[in-house]
Amino acid sequence: MRRCALLLRAVNVSGRNRVPMAELRTLLAERTALERITTYIASGNVIADVTGDPAATAEQVRGLIREAFDVDTPVIVRSHDALERALAENPFPDVQVDSALHVMFLAGEPAPGATDALRTRLRPGERIALIGHDLWIDYGDGGVAGTKLTRAVLDRALGVAGTARNLLTLRRLVELTA
Repeated sequence: MRRCALLLRAVNVSGRNRVPMAELRTLLAERTALERITTYIASGNVIADVTGDPAATAEQVRGLIREAFDVDTPVIVRSHDALERALAENPFPDVQVDSALHVMFLAGEPAPGATDALRTRLRPGERIALIGHDLWIDYGDGGVAGTKLTRAVLDRALGVAGTARNLLTLRRLVELTA
């Protein structure tokens, strides 16, 4: 059994893609083998003990969310060790503002040439680095609001689903999965 973060992409507590976290916790407790289920902030961070295969668990949770909430969202599982390793491998430790640095957890291997394609879209001050199945994005002084690295651009270039968390959230997920 491993303490893991199940990271849902693009869910909200209201409006489009609405997945209420309290209802999700109840659903997962009733219909999965997950244990000690909690959530962190209302943006799709589920912390739980995963007893089975993480990939199969991700697909099961995705199916339950689609069935119960009519939202089809990728679910990406990262163990405590993987989250801790990602934090330790941060390629941009010089970033001063935690909200300007994001790590995008990918569901699998990105397409060949993905980072080269993304580099052509970078604005001045932005940087990216791919480490395994984690794409690090330093949005620089312009922040997320001013970037050309939209979700559509990232999805097209990467060819694989991913979901991003800022450095502050990553640190908290490491704590919560310990």
